[in-house]
Parts: sequence; C-alpha cells; structure tokens
Amino acid sequence: MTYERWIRVAEWPIASAAVVFLGVYSWLVIGQPTGTTLIVLDVALLILWVVFAVDYVARLALARPRARWFWRNIPLLLMVALPFFRPLYLLRLLTLLTVLRKATGSAFRGKVTVYVTVSALVIILIGALGVLDAEQNVDGALITTFPDALWWALVTITTVGYGDLYPITGTGRIIASGLMIAGIALVGSVTATLASWFVDRIKEVDEQAKAEREAGLSGEGASAVSDGGESGEKPR
Repeated sequence: MTYERWIRVAEWPIASAAVVFLGVYSWLVIGQPTGTTLIVLDVALLILWVVFAVDYVARLALARPRARWFWRNIPLLLMVALPFFRPLYLLRLLTLLTVLRKATGSAFRGKVTVYVTVSALVIILIGALGVLDAEQNVDGALITTFPDALWWALVTITTVGYGDLYPITGTGRIIASGLMIAGIALVGSVTATLASWFVDRIKEVDEQAKAEREAGLSGEGASAVSDGGESGEKPR
C-alpha cells in the first residue's frame, strides 16, 4: 500500500465521515440534546474520531518524507490528540474540496470557481458552528443563536466586520482570526480569477481581430491576381 493509493481509497470514506460529523455536531450545538440522545451522539462522535485517527496514522506511516508531512499536517494531529476539541473535526470537510475539484473537469477557472465557492460555504459553516459552540453558554455572550452565528461568520469572512456581534471567549476569537485569514485568501482568489478571465477575453478579441485582418489582406491579394488574369496581362 502506497500513500497515493491510501489517499484514493480513503478519500470518499473520510469525506462521508466528515459529512456525518457535520450533522452530529450541528445537532449537538444547535439542538443541545440531553439524556439518551446526548449519549448516542457522543458515541457517534467517538466512532468518527476513531475513523479519523486511523486515517491519520495510516497517512503518517505511508508518507515520504514523513517528517515534512508531519509538520504540514499539524491540524490533523491536533484533531486526533485533542478529541475534546470538536470543531477541529470539521477540518475534514475540506476533503470534499478535493473530490469536487476532480469532478469539475480540466478547465482551470472552473476548478477555481468551484474551489472558492465550496471553500467559502464550508468555512462559513465551520466558523458559525464553532463560535456558537464556544459562545452560546457563556455569560455576556452576544452570539447565542445559529442565525446570529451565521451572520457573524459571513460578515467576518468578507472582512466587513460590522461589530454588532463579536466573540468574547478565547476559542471564539481564535475562530474569528481563522475566518479573517480565510476571507483575505478567498478575496484574493476571486480577484485573481476575474483578472485571468479579463486577460483571456482581451486576448481572444485581439486574436479574432488579427485573424480578420489577415483574412481581409488575403482576400485583397486574391482579388488582385484574379483581375490581372482577366485583363490578359502576363506576369513579367
């Protein structure tokens, strides 16, 4: 088993596990269940943690060079080493981006568009759930409902930041910092994609105009040769 083969085999199962976790975690954060329901959901989270842990260990064992992979995947390590820090599990939703990117064909802008759109939606959802989990049971918190959390995540990732809602806990502020950085990166990606589109359009127009000029010159030359032949003139 090679690292690349493991990635191909585990890609869809891990993406599916991330989606299941999203549902379970959303239920826990938004619904705040108690009793038997809470126990069942906690057991489901434990099972999902085992799945993610197995995937991490397999990747680490197969990666070459192993040290470089380790340092580049610290968030995955934190997720496995700190299972109580549940928002980190949502990072596995980013696996969906790879799956969707492969399904968009070979067009570069198509891949970028899908990647940016899905990234924004996933990051907004992750940020909203994470900050709601951190804030909703804290005295004096402003973000205590899911709609408020979604609104806060949206204005934060777009770097608007109205200031009407903001986190007061350390965990909430860490999540806010991540959203701000992600927002700057997404805005840069959108700007670069639009610039690339304009450049390609201008290039297409220029090439079309050049082709029309060349076609016109060729037509004039052919017409001149034809006129000369009809008048009986012989080439000298």
